[in-house]
Amino acid sequence: MSWIVLSLLSAFTLGFYGLAKKKAVHENAVPIVLLLNVATSATLYTPIILLSAAYPNTMADTGIYVAPMSSTHHLLMMLKSGLVGLSWIFAFFALKHLPLSVAAPLRAISPLWTISIAVLFLNERPGVIQWFGVALILLSFFAFSQVGKKEGIHFGRNRWVIMMIVATLLGSSSALVDKYLLQTVGLSVPNVQAWFSIYLVVAMLPLAIHWYCFQRKKVPFEFRWSIPTIAITLLVADYLYFSAISDPDALISLISPLRRTSVILPFAYGILKLSEKNWKPKLISLTVMLAGVFLISWGNSELNKTESESTPKSEADLTDESLTL
Repeated sequence: MSWIVLSLLSAFTLGFYGLAKKKAVHENAVPIVLLLNVATSATLYTPIILLSAAYPNTMADTGIYVAPMSSTHHLLMMLKSGLVGLSWIFAFFALKHLPLSVAAPLRAISPLWTISIAVLFLNERPGVIQWFGVALILLSFFAFSQVGKKEGIHFGRNRWVIMMIVATLLGSSSALVDKYLLQTVGLSVPNVQAWFSIYLVVAMLPLAIHWYCFQRKKVPFEFRWSIPTIAITLLVADYLYFSAISDPDALISLISPLRRTSVILPFAYGILKLSEKNWKPKLISLTVMLAGVFLISWGNSELNKTESESTPKSEADLTDESLTL
């Protein structure tokens, strides 16, 4: 299967991931939704960890082998899980209270935060194409804020919008942590995914305990099959994504914006099924935002080619949130 098809399938799966999140948190207790979601991933990965420890020679040839890690590596994974856990807490609470046609595009602006962090802390210097992409994303964000005012959502003082922006910023920071873990530290993708899933359960426990002690009567919990679906669709989407970038002919500059098209499915669902308003200006703003994402990704690819034509493409050269959506 070609890397383009794999990328589109990953985006399509991420679209269902977005829908599952909205269905799971709608009029439901977010802390328990989060805990059961991450517990699903941990349940799927625990047998792989145990099999890798018991039968390392056999599992080493499967592509899902989880190698032993040092205590330092485990500490790094705990820190990553804490960062992602905080991002998901903000995102899930915001998603519960915002229209899908607003919340989904806000999550799609993460490349803007990624490039901002790279400029501020990693001394990277984006090219003209990337800056133009940033300008388009900012323009689309302003347009969304104007449309939001018509629905009573003032971006500057709406706490759910602010929480979604903070969640996206934290998610972008985690993407850089992923790059560090995979490239600099040298951890494998199965190691990161498996232990991230385990430690994320620990990260979500305090909020779940707080809900049980103080909020369970006020905000009751209802189990829905969309809750485990969140974890399953994310795992499938990540598998398709890594399969795509493992292709020697794959272009990261195209894979990243292709994955961002995942926003289209929840956006369309919000308009068609939930009857959310002002779809025409929102659609125009979303199109401009995706164009900005494409330019940032394309500009990044062009800069990499200019800096080093001989540098091999790495599976860990992430420009996405892949492990942290």
